[in-house]
Amino acid sequence: MRMRELTYSAAIREGLAQAMDLSEKVIVLGQLVDSKAGVFGTTSGLVDVFGTNRVQDFPVAEGLMTSSAIGAALAGMRPVLVHQRLDFMLYSLDAIGNWLSLWRFKSNGLSDVPVTIRAVVGKGWGQGPQHSKSLHAWFTHLPGLRVAMPSTAQDAKGLLLESIFGEVPSIIVEDRSLFSMTDHVPEKPYRVKFGEACVRCTGVDVTVVAIGGLVPASIRAAKTLGFESVSVEVVDPRTLTPLDIDTILNSVRKTRRLLVVDPGWRSAGVSAELISSVCERLGTDLACNPKRVCLPDSHTPMSYSLEKEYYPDEKTIVNAVLSMLQVSVGDT
Repeated sequence: MRMRELTYSAAIREGLAQAMDLSEKVIVLGQLVDSKAGVFGTTSGLVDVFGTNRVQDFPVAEGLMTSSAIGAALAGMRPVLVHQRLDFMLYSLDAIGNWLSLWRFKSNGLSDVPVTIRAVVGKGWGQGPQHSKSLHAWFTHLPGLRVAMPSTAQDAKGLLLESIFGEVPSIIVEDRSLFSMTDHVPEKPYRVKFGEACVRCTGVDVTVVAIGGLVPASIRAAKTLGFESVSVEVVDPRTLTPLDIDTILNSVRKTRRLLVVDPGWRSAGVSAELISSVCERLGTDLACNPKRVCLPDSHTPMSYSLEKEYYPDEKTIVNAVLSMLQVSVGDT
């Protein structure tokens, strides 16, 4: 399969265009999806190719938008709903929690709602507390939904296509800070399965389970630690629901140490669930207590200097790994 480099945002746009080529049932809905900017370039030009019936702008009414997508799915369409900021999906929680997530359950599996929701998480440029929340743990808690957090352009396209042509409603959480990152992406359509983790780096000393936007920083941290003879295995779950716990357990059995790096708040988050799942199965086999690197239990500050302190980075991850190994390496 021919590969070439694409940015994360271009890979999403290509996935949407290919899905719309493959099936006339695929439609794209959301605020400004038909604009020239096209939601950070992810929908640019689609309206020129597929028309306004299949690429539809919406007013600022998130609940209406989500309910419309559900109705379209029940009518036989495969809608892709774009929320430019995950924060404002809160206005559609009733539609998601009381209808979308449980429709298949209520119908005893006789009726499907193949809705794909793309939810963008802001970061940087003074986004502040109302444009930067990653609420992936909230949606992971709901039965009946699939939740993905792709960290590469290749996975962003493949998971999007898998979601669009699947029968289970899915939420794909996209970290805006990844949109300009490039990766080798297959030219033809392909699908990446939900529930299959990817080992980004192999190692024997510590397992780092890194999620979404913090995967690149974790890989850089693993490379930095490698120069100091610390061998780190980085596991990217790719999807949180379903979760490939077996790949994580296999890694931790080897390293006997677990660090979870999660771009969500520390309390009651995905990191806690992952650590609990591992400890329930491997507790007495671990060499030390698991650790987690998360956002502090505080809302995001707007100033650049405070924001730099708020978000974990490569150095935070390196120091967390070293504390588990109880070693001191240079000025790291």
